[in-house]
Amino acid sequence: MSTATDAASEPGGDIEALAKGGRTNFFGFLLRLAARLPFLFIAGRLYGADDLGRFASALVVVELVALLCSLGEKRGLAQRLSDVEHKSEGRATTLVYDGMFVATALSVLAALILWFFPAPLFPNGMNGPLDRLLVLAIPGYALTEIVLAAQAYRYDIATTVRARAVVEPWTISILAGVFWFVPFIEHSGLAMAYLASIYAGLATALWTFFKTYGWPRGWQVRPVALARMTWRATPLAMADAIEWGTRRVDIAILGIYAGPTAVGIYYVAQQVASLPQKLKTSFEPILGPVITKALRENDFAAIARQVCQVGFWITAAQAGIALALGIPGQGIMGLTGPEFVGGTAALAFLLAAEVVAATAVVSEAALVYVARVRNLWISIGVIALQVVLTVAAMEVVDRWDFATPERADLYRAAAAAAALMVALGVSSVVKSVLLSRILQQGINNWRWPLVWAALAAVLVGQLVIRLPEWAELAFGIPLILGTYGFVIWHKGFGPEDRKLFARRAEEAVDPAAPPSGSA
Repeated sequence: MSTATDAASEPGGDIEALAKGGRTNFFGFLLRLAARLPFLFIAGRLYGADDLGRFASALVVVELVALLCSLGEKRGLAQRLSDVEHKSEGRATTLVYDGMFVATALSVLAALILWFFPAPLFPNGMNGPLDRLLVLAIPGYALTEIVLAAQAYRYDIATTVRARAVVEPWTISILAGVFWFVPFIEHSGLAMAYLASIYAGLATALWTFFKTYGWPRGWQVRPVALARMTWRATPLAMADAIEWGTRRVDIAILGIYAGPTAVGIYYVAQQVASLPQKLKTSFEPILGPVITKALRENDFAAIARQVCQVGFWITAAQAGIALALGIPGQGIMGLTGPEFVGGTAALAFLLAAEVVAATAVVSEAALVYVARVRNLWISIGVIALQVVLTVAAMEVVDRWDFATPERADLYRAAAAAAALMVALGVSSVVKSVLLSRILQQGINNWRWPLVWAALAAVLVGQLVIRLPEWAELAFGIPLILGTYGFVIWHKGFGPEDRKLFARRAEEAVDPAAPPSGSA
């Protein structure tokens, strides 16, 4: 059996494995960007903010339930497979199918409950009668999480890119447009397109999965073992759900205080802001196996090095993308429709939130293995803080006088995004400090060249926003990103950092050289 750690068995192999996964996922990010923008354009122009808002509210529940049903296997599976990798290949395959069985059973049960009690899915009503079929996405979403985690353990990130960056976004983009013109489906077109995209992504993942792990020959239901696995996975599943929930509870609260139009505008801003978020979540599958290998060897210094290295890569990339999307934010939001331009402030706060969250995400990638319960309590505290801040902001906005209710809703959307940014900043500080104490190693993703690169990008951006809107988007975004990238490459990237862009590790640079630009 080829183990998941083969790629990282030599000195420096962990960073090289992470760099390889990072290169693959950066390509996946570009593909996702190319597919996500057409969907937002189609959804905004054809369906409008109201329909988009009701669709977004339903997705909050569907994806949260599906994530809970997957039992945190996106990260937990790596540790379970690592524990048995020295045994037979059949044992590893059995563990994967155990997770798939439990996830399917839980998600089918959850889907049945929501089918008969759909009120939580549609707080503002349904766009059409077929929207109720969204519950069928829960088993598909949960299974896709587990299948892709199993492939990632074998360092197969290409399957994740194909499923999540190509098949899913292009399926929903194309079908959302097609269904708008189909009688009896048009009002539920967003829901039907989403449902089709989930199962198209699952089919893509399963195609490679069966080649890698084979069919479940000899597998059988073992109630005691399955119950033990479920109990052990509960803290990780809760932590995953809470971390995911910090990106969705704002929509839920906004749906209570504001109308569906405001939720739809906020959803578009969130979708644009989530593009850089995919960069950090894409590192999680490859970071998990590398960390579990270092844990088996009690190499805490290696874990700290991996966390700091990936943390800087993510922070640097997200800051550049946030500037490139945020400075011409009005033009980007306006692509979806004139009514969405008012969400520019929310977009700016959401992009900033993703940058400050990078440290929390990479720290948690290690904490789920070395301090699972404490990490869970911190996550609970962070989402509670976010809820308090968001509700308080909504109440403050309610006490202000606005010319129109629509204007007030735009302020509510910006306030919800600002609350998220503050909560994620607190999470980054607390989780990095905890991990540093456990590992007895410094955890720091910050380097001063980030400031110099950002200042250069902002200066170029002030010229870009004076261009016509089409030129601002067509030429301005690449110009801002290129300026930022030039500075960070020459002033912030050291030898280890440049492995991210090296096709072969041996062609990168001398790994013994110290990184430049460190704080």
